[in-house]
Amino acid sequence: MNKSLLTISADVQVALDQGRAVVALESTIITHGMPFPHNRDTALAVEQSVRDGGAVPATIAILDGQITVGLSASELDILAQTDQAMKLSRADLAMALSRKAMGSTTVAATMMIAHRAGITVFATGGIGGVHQGAEQSFDVSADLQELSRTPVTVICAGAKAILDLPKTLEVLETLGVPVLAYQQDNLPAFWSQDSGLKAPLRADSVDDIVEFMQARAALDISGGVLIANPVPAEHEIPRDQMLGLINQSISEAAAAGIKGKQVTPWLLGRLVELSEGRSLVTNKALINNNATLAASLAVSLAASPAAHLITG
Repeated sequence: MNKSLLTISADVQVALDQGRAVVALESTIITHGMPFPHNRDTALAVEQSVRDGGAVPATIAILDGQITVGLSASELDILAQTDQAMKLSRADLAMALSRKAMGSTTVAATMMIAHRAGITVFATGGIGGVHQGAEQSFDVSADLQELSRTPVTVICAGAKAILDLPKTLEVLETLGVPVLAYQQDNLPAFWSQDSGLKAPLRADSVDDIVEFMQARAALDISGGVLIANPVPAEHEIPRDQMLGLINQSISEAAAAGIKGKQVTPWLLGRLVELSEGRSLVTNKALINNNATLAASLAVSLAASPAAHLITG
């Protein structure tokens, strides 16, 4: 990616030039993850969580065909209220630029842009993965391939629980993506602390993550790292309570002919309705929790004597 394509906000650029902590944030949660004004308010709250943790937030989106790293409050507001934003991953990022369109970035696209801007830590809600019934539909998120190729550390609450989590974990293993559960043995399941699946690796502190990343850099291992950070206990919805709602929403989506990129936002919206708003509250809590951990990690990495190895 040509860096001249990037418009980087002044505060983000100063932080990068000074080697200070910066955390990338995606924008699909703004355009396709929550209704207005919850999307705008959540985006602003997440940015504040990053600042409170000592880092500079860099929300990434495409505005008028320009890749923008670090949105102003007014730009966030515009993005939150539009229904015209393209949902952009690796395959269609160039189309948004060529059409001078507005677009939000998925995990995959955000990783690509963050890496080109020189940002190594990225906080999101949950990654995409292998969809239910993928053995027939072959519906597998580009996020997984991106994690295998782009050297950005992604803090999330696991893969979205509407997905086939065992298959998602298998694909990540096949692609060589390290998955570290934070302060627990099992993989979290987005709205729930525990998916019932054992995570491949565990980290109990930010220092553990930094040391792991330093070891990977010393070994010259390419690709990203996935940190699965469970939603705080006081905000979780136990998975046995979510499963029925998830199965109902998936059945309804199939009956309605919802396919492709529309599946995830449709399911998330339907789950808000079925849970009477509870899933939305949990979604807000988990993304803020991830932003706080990401800020702490970014600050520690910036202070690390071997930071140049990790950032490349």
